[in-house]
Amino acid sequence: MGWSPPAATKAELRSHFRQQRRQAMAQAHPALLAAAGAVVPRLMAPPLRLGLYWPIGHEPDLRPLPQNLSGPWCQHLALPAIRGERLLYLPWEPGEPLAPDGVGIPAPLGEAGLEPAALGLLLVPALAVDFRGVRLGAGGGWYDRLRADPHGRAVPALCVVPALCVVQALPQDSWDVPFTGWLDEAGLHEASGRVATS
Repeated sequence: MGWSPPAATKAELRSHFRQQRRQAMAQAHPALLAAAGAVVPRLMAPPLRLGLYWPIGHEPDLRPLPQNLSGPWCQHLALPAIRGERLLYLPWEPGEPLAPDGVGIPAPLGEAGLEPAALGLLLVPALAVDFRGVRLGAGGGWYDRLRADPHGRAVPALCVVPALCVVQALPQDSWDVPFTGWLDEAGLHEASGRVATS
């Protein structure tokens, strides 16, 4: 952690960090899942909902997380869904039917998104994140638009990445809203780069 990428376009950085994440995930995944299990109960609790994601490619798979937590977490989850031009979070329980959303990712079947106040924490995949909390995503801009709204931005949101994909600084466009922090194999980090203590 701490590498600062040379001047590059976001497209070039995405290609670089896709490869980095692919190489890191086999070893990093168990530690990321364990770190999430330790961190999430400290940050929120039901009846607020935990926003997860359906993993694609080499994104960390946090779907086993609710079963690893004590309490009724499986009844207090949400998954993102693209509906029209918006990313919404919809209620979800493991085992419920899913269907491809507007970009082809499995999502709950509902149309009405949850109010931001119903969400306690969002765990969001990333290709990379920097010490300020600036996220490098796949390029769709869906999370940027979600967090551009003050109500969406008020929900704590952590990028989930292997430590190999944490850098000092990434390019930041005017629409990039920094995240609260990130979760890697070492645990929770605040956007300042300081590791939060338990």
